[in-house]
Amino acid sequence: YATMLQLAMMLLMQLFWFPLTGLALTPRPVSSDVDISRRSFVGGAATTALFWGSLSSNVLAAPAPASIASRLKIDDLNLPAPSYASEFKGVDNTYFPPFLEGEWDITQTLVDTSAPLGLKYIGGPNGVVSIAEASMEQARSNIGKPVEVRLRYLRTKWGVAEDRLFNYEERLNSFARKKVVASVAYADVGGSNRQSVLTMGGTEKDPLQTVLVYFKGPAAEKSFVVSHGGDNLGSDSWAGYELQRSIFALTNQNTAPPITTDSEYIWKFDKLDDDHIQGKLRIAGYLNANSDTLYFDARNRAVSLQDYTLDMRR
Repeated sequence: YATMLQLAMMLLMQLFWFPLTGLALTPRPVSSDVDISRRSFVGGAATTALFWGSLSSNVLAAPAPASIASRLKIDDLNLPAPSYASEFKGVDNTYFPPFLEGEWDITQTLVDTSAPLGLKYIGGPNGVVSIAEASMEQARSNIGKPVEVRLRYLRTKWGVAEDRLFNYEERLNSFARKKVVASVAYADVGGSNRQSVLTMGGTEKDPLQTVLVYFKGPAAEKSFVVSHGGDNLGSDSWAGYELQRSIFALTNQNTAPPITTDSEYIWKFDKLDDDHIQGKLRIAGYLNANSDTLYFDARNRAVSLQDYTLDMRR
């Protein structure tokens, strides 16, 4: 999630000529023109994700390895194949192990970061090496520095799911070390929507897959779950992953096109006791056909890796 925040800020600054201080401090515009652009973003983001998902996931993606936990150890990662949410009748989500239910105080510490295909692949949509060098330098400066964040996981009829409204805001604000999020809301999609959840016996509070984030400034992000899975490694151990497609856009009069990113989150959780869990998190970044000039050169291989330790207590 540090990567997501860095991308949001870096791309808005580099490509949209939008000052970082504005993202952090400027209140959201409330004019009717801005409201129109927001509605366009919400609808257009869904169309963009569906179109490019059909190209970059269904056609070109390689299957995930049988062992999800092995993806925490190898550097040659391929984009996971898409999940088929239609099988879940509108209640699809990433469901975590039962022992993760509740609120946790988490210390998340970066232990390694790398660009397995070379620096140019992390140089933004145009592969600019100077941007890549600055991004890598910033990332490596955070190795060993713990970030404190509070996260919540809710029990539903179908399993334990993360409270994305709470967690997105907590993660983004914690890694920015100040409040950068103005609001977070769920968005309905075919595989995960409120009407289906309620029809099948769920509640208004049950988490959905798709999240819309408005930053403190004329910027927004919409995140979709493209693929997910989990492996039970025993009663007290679990590994899972989630591939998210995030679309970043300005919500003012700027006509610059949205920026699309694909990030895979790979977790392993080990329960030590009822109030203490230790875990690992790897964030793998992939190029996207909609935004990146080096997309076909990368061949759906991960271009960035960030590895974290997680210490979770309550």
